[in-house]
Amino acid sequence: MSFLPSIAILALLVFIHELGHFAAARWQGIHVDRFSIGFGPVLWRYQGSQTEYALRLIPLGGYVGFPDENPHSVIPADDPNLMGNRPIRDRAIVISAGVIANLLLAYAALLVMVVSVGVGTVDQPGVKILSLITPDAPAARAGLLAGDVVRSADGQALPQDLEVLDRFQRLVASHANELLLLEVERSTPTDTQTLTISVTPQGELGKGKIGVRLDYNGRPYRQPIREPIAALGQASHEFRRLLMATLNGFRQLATNFAATAQQIAGPVAIVAMGSELARSDAASLFDFTAVISINLAILNILPLPALDGGQLLFLLIEALRGGKPLPSAWQENVMQGGLVLLLGLGVVLIFRDSFNLWQTSIQ
Repeated sequence: MSFLPSIAILALLVFIHELGHFAAARWQGIHVDRFSIGFGPVLWRYQGSQTEYALRLIPLGGYVGFPDENPHSVIPADDPNLMGNRPIRDRAIVISAGVIANLLLAYAALLVMVVSVGVGTVDQPGVKILSLITPDAPAARAGLLAGDVVRSADGQALPQDLEVLDRFQRLVASHANELLLLEVERSTPTDTQTLTISVTPQGELGKGKIGVRLDYNGRPYRQPIREPIAALGQASHEFRRLLMATLNGFRQLATNFAATAQQIAGPVAIVAMGSELARSDAASLFDFTAVISINLAILNILPLPALDGGQLLFLLIEALRGGKPLPSAWQENVMQGGLVLLLGLGVVLIFRDSFNLWQTSIQ
């Protein structure tokens, strides 16, 4: 049953997103008549004084409903607290609150991780040269050997953290066809030497390589941080790192869709990923929660129909037209068309990921 934690995390992310919309509306006194988590058959329903609350079978979505969208609503059309009758700013706050809620959840998950199980680190600084890929690789020609430990590159020390391999690879990549100075520690049975080795990475601009396989110089482990200011700072650092990595992923998807489309994960793949983490390293579920929550926030803010970003785009157009919205029928057609496309994409991803998992299971 290792898939249950990942399903629970997805349901939590959806709940927090919709709760953001709901809380922002109620905080401003805007009428809300439905708050639903999930799709499909109703598992539980409760009718409050103003709002119907429901939990449905498939926890992969949800919605907050307003009387404006309900043809059976008894609230007069001129009620100032209907969503559609509120100023653009008020509506923008409600629409964007789901994204903000997911970003806050991501930070909260990282903060709990930092304080409880800690962040990943390594007990020794530097990067180890695990092996040389070919005898004529740039590293081999420069005199590097398997077992060497690179302590610094281009004058920058390589510290004790799990990002050290990426940091070193970025330095190498940025020095394509340029001289790169490495401070290397080489151990023999009798002594340890510190050497300065010059290597010239080969490749296209920004894609330099020296032809080595790398490893951490030590044992990766987690170190909790209990001092409040340091914990908040570390959580902020982890949040920025994941946010920038996610934004970079979306940028690559937009600029090179053909090469990156296969990296898009649907619900099945996400659940499988979370299940594997739950089996191998449950502490990584904090990172998993933060990554998926940030992805959900950025995806929702894109200016696409049926997403929060699409609704914000309509509000921007309304503001540019001097407060005159686009025809409601036109907006509904665009949003419904976008919803159909998103649902279609979701079905395709579910079938693709299910087929890939089935193939993996029979190999």
